[in-house]
Amino acid sequence: MAEDRSIETVEEGDDYYHVRYADPDEFDTIRTPDWAANAAESVVEGSEVRTGHKDGGGDDDWETQSVLVPVDEVDDEDEAKSAAEDIVEKIKE
Repeated sequence: MAEDRSIETVEEGDDYYHVRYADPDEFDTIRTPDWAANAAESVVEGSEVRTGHKDGGGDDDWETQSVLVPVDEVDDEDEAKSAAEDIVEKIKE
């Protein structure tokens, strides 16, 4: 992952807290990589990581765009933020 970002916003949807680190419009490509799924699942079952890439950058220039944390697996928005931070730390290891 290319750079550290802090949480910009948290939105509660029907199924997930969408913990956003960057606006998706900043990226040319966004994907949910399999390699990040293991880290996300080890923190909160059912979580997902979306990463973004800007064209012209190297292969290592993928950044965390957002973390999706299932609303049924955490108590509130603060717990979703904490889980997202733990997931981001795990994928940096």
